Amino acid sequence: MTTPHPPAGSPQNDPAPASGAGTPATGAGSGRSGYLYRKVALHLADYPDQILKVGEITRAIGAPSSGAVFEALKKMAAAGHATHHRNPHRFQITQAGIDAAGALPPAAPRTRSSGSSGGGGRQSRPAPVPRPNGTLYHPRRLGKGWDVEELRRLRTQQVPVLLYGPPGTGKTAMVEAAFPDLLTVAGTGDTVVDDFLGSYNPVPGGGYEFVHGPLVTAMRQGRVLLVDDATLIPPRVLAVLYPAMDGRGTVTIPAHGNETVQAVDGFYIVAGHNPGVHGAVLTEALASRFTVHLHVTTDWDLARQLGVPKPVVAAAIDLNADLAAGTTVWAPQLRELLGFVTVRDQLGMSAALANLAGIAPQDARDDVTAALSRHTGTPITALALGKR
Repeated sequence: MTTPHPPAGSPQNDPAPASGAGTPATGAGSGRSGYLYRKVALHLADYPDQILKVGEITRAIGAPSSGAVFEALKKMAAAGHATHHRNPHRFQITQAGIDAAGALPPAAPRTRSSGSSGGGGRQSRPAPVPRPNGTLYHPRRLGKGWDVEELRRLRTQQVPVLLYGPPGTGKTAMVEAAFPDLLTVAGTGDTVVDDFLGSYNPVPGGGYEFVHGPLVTAMRQGRVLLVDDATLIPPRVLAVLYPAMDGRGTVTIPAHGNETVQAVDGFYIVAGHNPGVHGAVLTEALASRFTVHLHVTTDWDLARQLGVPKPVVAAAIDLNADLAAGTTVWAPQLRELLGFVTVRDQLGMSAALANLAGIAPQDARDDVTAALSRHTGTPITALALGKR
């Protein structure tokens, strides 16, 4: 999931429509209660990847009472159409809830500030986009459209984007899918200016020649440069980007006779940041260069569609809520969940659960094991070989 900074909340619970008729059960299909139910359900369906607070939903749909909205949300949760997170109370729609909301009559005006198709129904997810390594990227909602489309639009408008979020949420995959002409600098604490501008390399037969770096190549060819893990790079090194990003659109290469390079149309810079990773520092100078900051989180609906069992997704959602609250230090993201599916298909469910617990950092392993056990009803210990 991708959300503009600051990240929004997310939806989660509402009563179930009666089968066939498309109206809520238990008397919710008529009168004021049915009107409110439809507004709540349809609003949550517009934000399938978000976990929303009751007050956020109440304000968004213009309901007069948060208490009435809360009651509708609890009915949705009881019907399995939403999940209910507590402390504070927050709700997110389930796939069953999405399907049920699609059958609701459009009697109530809908609030569709994002993800609207403009035709009354929810947009279907676009076809997967191939990445350079041959794997497929599944687009996620962003603003009024889908992340790949919106990133391309921001490029045409020359609006720099900083992607931030936990490792494994698909930041790099998203950029690779959006821009086939991508060049990448993988940032570390050892990244130097030459990694951007270029350096002299030995040539066969003796001597050296200057080989321009990815920043220069992207500027000259009008390509996209992704600075991955940018906040691990020393700030004095990152400063090489700034003249290329401001109105000048130029860089100077001191090591090559102070050669000046001018950016051509199409040149664009995207950066990635993993908050909380040791050594990652988002300086004001870097943050101010990027007009849009996008919070990238795991798309739980996509995880379910790709075969991750619902109890495992539910455990991951709880762990991510704990991570946000600071009560644990790690939570699985889409990368780990897809790895879970691979292990399950090869070694079975028990081994996959044990492996997911085992890959957690030592100081989070008890939290992960407890969450997985609670949601799957299976005793779990980290995967290990026995004695000889």
